[in-house]
Amino acid sequence: MKKDKVYIYDTTLRDGTQREGISLSLNDKIHIAQKLDEFGVAYIEGGWPGSNPKDAEFFNAVRDMEFKHAKIAAFGSTRRKDTRPEDDPNLQALMDAGTPVVTIFGKSSDLHVRDVLETDLEENLAMISESVAYMKAQGKEVIYDAEHFFDGYKANPDYALMTVNVAAKAGADCVVLCDTNGGMMTWEMDKVVRIIMDEVTCDVGIHTHDDGGCAVANTLTAVAAGANHVQGTINGYGERVGNANLCTIVPDLQLKMGKECVPDGALPKIGELSNFVAEVANLPHDDHWPFVGASAFAHKGGMHVAAMRKNPLSYQHIDPTLVGNEQRTIISELSGRGNVLDKAAEFGVDVNSDEARAIVMQIKELEAEGFAFEAGEASMSLLLRRLKPSYKAPFELVDFISWVRPKKGDSIDADAVVKIRIGGKLFHTAAEGNGPVNALSLALRKALFYTFPQLATVHLTDYKVRILDGENGTGARVRVLIDFVDGERAWSTVGASENIIEASWYALTDSYEYALLR
Repeated sequence: MKKDKVYIYDTTLRDGTQREGISLSLNDKIHIAQKLDEFGVAYIEGGWPGSNPKDAEFFNAVRDMEFKHAKIAAFGSTRRKDTRPEDDPNLQALMDAGTPVVTIFGKSSDLHVRDVLETDLEENLAMISESVAYMKAQGKEVIYDAEHFFDGYKANPDYALMTVNVAAKAGADCVVLCDTNGGMMTWEMDKVVRIIMDEVTCDVGIHTHDDGGCAVANTLTAVAAGANHVQGTINGYGERVGNANLCTIVPDLQLKMGKECVPDGALPKIGELSNFVAEVANLPHDDHWPFVGASAFAHKGGMHVAAMRKNPLSYQHIDPTLVGNEQRTIISELSGRGNVLDKAAEFGVDVNSDEARAIVMQIKELEAEGFAFEAGEASMSLLLRRLKPSYKAPFELVDFISWVRPKKGDSIDADAVVKIRIGGKLFHTAAEGNGPVNALSLALRKALFYTFPQLATVHLTDYKVRILDGENGTGARVRVLIDFVDGERAWSTVGASENIIEASWYALTDSYEYALLR
């Protein structure tokens, strides 16, 4: 193995699926494996073929598939106590998987040997040694995962060291030190890994969990101490609070530590990979993840944005394009002129410095009233445009009214009447809905549709109301956020008022006006 290269071993398809709320189908696993190979990881752990039929099916499905970068690994335990390797069903299931790599885990903690395996320390060493030697004799690349290594080392360092040494002497290509309970601190990690590096004759890897919040830091520390094999999962998915997050580790290793992890040109695809796995797993993508989150390079404070306009490195630790992300400016009550100038350029609106100063004051006043422009950027775009003398809105509100009335039985219906002017022509429409906001939206849509039939593709997808001053009870000021799509774009608008209908009307009219900007 190259000294300056770190081999990435992805265990999303096995360890990652132990996260609560994740259940991947066979096709899901295959698609993720293909995406991981495209990204360029060295190993993909497909599952434990001896534990469930789906994992066995996965290995059958990928047996004849071509992977350009990754080796497929099957995972399983050492032989059972008092059983010969050739008679052990788990080891035979690993053989039947037909993978070039097998990863065998065994116990490095004397507590687990006695209380979990219920055997003696010598038999455990034989279980490790014989299992590794058997797989090597079958021509496999063997990775030995030393489960609970660090807890075992703290309790009985001599025995923990014996477990990895017998694996190495039996022919293991790499022994992986596992912080299975996730409780290690970085200073402890550095000390222990350096000791192991001096004792073990084969390559050393690291596998960490995040129970103490240190999984990424512990992984990087282990690499700095000499480990050249890193195990983790995409987005840190895993049991309890998760595994080490490869979407953070890989950029840190490659950009900060100068370690070769993935092929040239692959790193800008890491955000795409992160989003893809989250989508397949049916989990929300966290905007605040390092490197790959939508907010990783988003700037809100006015002083920060002012500095960023002079030098992007002033408040960014890397160029976001290196990881396929982008720099973003957020508009809020914390904004300065720089925020407005950046956002105006993004929206294609020509704003000078004096205009930006006036806009900042208006934003602060509106946000004090309850508006939130960072959540309703379409409303922000319209605010900028409306300040330009040349801007002409596609329609003008004349009047509206909405009311509710009881129906027979327990239900309540709503009606709305909307009067708008388009190019000097007055449109007066009414609609009935299941609530006052729904009725208003339908009436407005009907009035606009005569002139703008392209609105047929525009649809509301979400409607949120937040109470801003709950101590005022039903008279509280509210903020309304509305999400719309038109098949190509998605946008959000905001309204605020002590009257929920008025707040909703602001957000609704902004949404339709924004839809007509094209």
